[in-house]
Amino acid sequence: MIGLRQDTSIGGALRLGGIALSGAVTGVLPLTFPPDGGPTGFDRTLADPIHSALDSRPGIAQALMIPSNAYILLPLLLLAAAWFGYQGQWWRAAIMVLVPELAVGLNAWLWKPLWDRHLHDYLAYPSGHTVHLVAIATAFIVLIDSVRARVIALVIAMVALLVVAVGMVRLDYHLPTDIIGGAAAAIAMVLALCWAAQLLIDLGSARSGRRHASPAEQHSTQ
Repeated sequence: MIGLRQDTSIGGALRLGGIALSGAVTGVLPLTFPPDGGPTGFDRTLADPIHSALDSRPGIAQALMIPSNAYILLPLLLLAAAWFGYQGQWWRAAIMVLVPELAVGLNAWLWKPLWDRHLHDYLAYPSGHTVHLVAIATAFIVLIDSVRARVIALVIAMVALLVVAVGMVRLDYHLPTDIIGGAAAAIAMVLALCWAAQLLIDLGSARSGRRHASPAEQHSTQ
């Protein structure tokens, strides 16, 4: 996709739909929060069975959180970027590194203060751990060409997110709506940022092509 193949109208429509739907979920969820930012009825419905099953097993909840930790996610991010670099796909390697981290920064400095949902002594919505995990997975899925690799990455990411979500809810790090909003925000940001990157690369390629065209070729395009 990035800088290597022509975008299609169907692909563009799907990407726009993904951005719109994910952005809508991220923006609409806060409308369901009570005035104090506390748990919604939906939060309680999802959280109660988790607490019933795991309140006496805090060690399990800690283990479930492991896939969301930076010492797991950052090596995976660099490994994915290294794979693209090994294939000679340098733009994809750069985007693989930059886009997820930019999404994390935007979440911390823009979206969390905007929605201002407090849990304990920090801003909880959208969940930063969730944004990081889902942003890395989404970027890889967008950038990789292999359909098989996309499906495998999607399945692994969904399982990891479910596991991490259970751990975060049990440990009271986040409410379920924080996690849902984090996943939606990550998808919207990564799709939009990758699209913007592709437009910039295409623009740069077009300008480079014009600079290297012969005078006759330049004249024929006028």
